[in-house]
Amino acid sequence: MKLTSAFLIALLTVPFASTHAAQPNVIVILADDMGYGDVQCYNLERGKIPTPHLDRLAAQGMRFTDGHSSSGICSPSRYTLLTGRYHWRTRLQGGIVGVFGAPLIAPDRMTIGTLAKQQGYAAACIGKWHLGWDWPIPAEKRELLLQKPQGRDDEARVPADQLELWRNVFSKPIAGGPTTRGFDEYFGTDVPNWPPYCFIENDRTVGIPIEFLPKRLRGGHLASMHGPALKDWSLEAILPTLGDRAADFIARQTKEGRPFLLYLPLTAPHTPIAITDDWKGKSKLHYYADFVMETDAVIGRVLEALEQSGAAANTLVLFTSDNGKAEGTDAKELEKLGHFASGPLRGYKRSVYEGGHREPFIVRWPGVVRPGSVCHQLVHHADVLATLAEIWNVKLPDNTGEDSFSFLPLLKGADHPVRETAVSCAGGGIPGLRQGAWKLVFVGDRQAKTQQQLYNLGDDIGETKNLAADQPERVAQMRALMERLIIDGRSTPGVKQKNDVEVHRFSNRDAAKPRKE
Repeated sequence: MKLTSAFLIALLTVPFASTHAAQPNVIVILADDMGYGDVQCYNLERGKIPTPHLDRLAAQGMRFTDGHSSSGICSPSRYTLLTGRYHWRTRLQGGIVGVFGAPLIAPDRMTIGTLAKQQGYAAACIGKWHLGWDWPIPAEKRELLLQKPQGRDDEARVPADQLELWRNVFSKPIAGGPTTRGFDEYFGTDVPNWPPYCFIENDRTVGIPIEFLPKRLRGGHLASMHGPALKDWSLEAILPTLGDRAADFIARQTKEGRPFLLYLPLTAPHTPIAITDDWKGKSKLHYYADFVMETDAVIGRVLEALEQSGAAANTLVLFTSDNGKAEGTDAKELEKLGHFASGPLRGYKRSVYEGGHREPFIVRWPGVVRPGSVCHQLVHHADVLATLAEIWNVKLPDNTGEDSFSFLPLLKGADHPVRETAVSCAGGGIPGLRQGAWKLVFVGDRQAKTQQQLYNLGDDIGETKNLAADQPERVAQMRALMERLIIDGRSTPGVKQKNDVEVHRFSNRDAAKPRKE
């Protein structure tokens, strides 16, 4: 992507941190399963994958080194980013929203889309939703919906009763999706490696999926399961199509002169790792590296569309990832080739350790964020809502954004903590509590014979030294702090709120037993 001289002039001439537009456009780009060390500017020593567009975005804005998702897996992180509330306050104590699952976000819960629309913005979600819908599936027919084909599935015809069900379900509106949770429009695949294998636009499938997904598109690092698919469905086309739709949305809204918020949860580099011909072998390293490069290129396509629209100088762009890289997509093989997707961090996707949830976190906002700046303060996906609220001078109600702290002061050049605590969980729900540089992991360490694990990330970013046995008072204090965060129903100041369910406690889940050699 080449920058126009007009955009460069805007970057260089607008006073930094002095004033900011009351209605900047907002683009939130969320990669899927991209590790902290997959972005080259985060991993100069042990990163082998070129990411020129993300590196350029960081050079034009602020790179946060201590930014976190709510979980080491998908759905919970998306919930928290959109609502400013920890996912573990909901029914989703661990795991993800299942296939054809119900909505996780309550109908009356404010999202960043809701907040934007209240300010007169056009709000769009383009990409992977994975937060549930009210699918029009009769309860007694759910098993039939995903019934596997008999015999050789590439030659199998869909049984008449199953075909009738598919036609019936996918010809109806689908309630409970993004357009009922704060967004004016939606386009995406919901979960690209799960059925239905088709695009969804607003509340309708684009076409009626009435064929079994071919065997050649399943397994390995492609689609995960059987299910209804459109004829000639292409996994490779998903990611580029999302980029095209995002570019179109930006052009339309700019032409109409209306401020916009675009939430762009990409489907990559999560499976299906379906690389277009232009990018196969481009990295000369590994297929996963090719897909990261293609993902970076699609982000570049969106940023180029923003520049061409003339709106780049008045647009806040935030890039991050929902969780760390999946270990199952050859993470260890990549390490042998010299690429460490978690950088210096311990663990990968699903982990309570830093590699599971410490994410690339980049913000560009011309005239406010100083180009090339780096911030080491603790921030969290939950903070997006409160940050936008402060930009728009909106006071959030007590029952909104209960775990969201504004990082606007950091964007304007401050260098002091905006939040003292943060909670990020393993995929199964085990929480890790941050308090300043200290981190308490609520699971036992059999080798150290401790019921929790305590790390000082200030001098041990790789979480190699469990200090719980040496600092029992700090462990007790942080355990009490976690209990207060649970009971109060919030971590921000304000009136106590109720959690949706009884929150599971992990404090004494594992007995402190010595590890067998």
